Amino acid sequence: MDWNSHNENFNGLIRELFQGRGWNKRAEAALKLGFLKDGRAVNLLCRALQSEKDPAVINKIIEALGRIGDPKATLRIVDKLKEEIDYFKNNNMQFDKLRVIIIIESLMNIKDKRALPFIGYFLTSKIEELKILSERAFNAIEPNWRSIIDKERQEKSIHDIFKVNL
Repeated sequence: MDWNSHNENFNGLIRELFQGRGWNKRAEAALKLGFLKDGRAVNLLCRALQSEKDPAVINKIIEALGRIGDPKATLRIVDKLKEEIDYFKNNNMQFDKLRVIIIIESLMNIKDKRALPFIGYFLTSKIEELKILSERAFNAIEPNWRSIIDKERQEKSIHDIFKVNL
């Protein structure tokens, strides 16, 4: 695909992401933007993530951002994870498990240490799948995390150990 064709495709997908009729068109556009792995899409996908209301489209946007792998997306994705954590704390431990899995996998692909305090929340999860996925994410982002925790654990929580001022 030459540059002009790629550019036309990119612009069409961005248009579809923001103006597509029906959630499935917007979700498909987000997914395709992720497969393009074009860094120009990151800010636009982050903007769409903030304004989109449909859960399926939100999941595909997060997935696309993870596939692109640009750390500029970390804070926007972490915001969505914080929403799920807050929802979990305030609503009898119910949350969107699929969304949390997609978020953790995306953050694992991005490999930005700023995500660790928030992924760390699930290291002690009673849901084995989330616990294992969180450990995998920690291994991908900070391979020495276990020794860091052992060293610091006497005085701090996991959240405080990896906390980054945002």
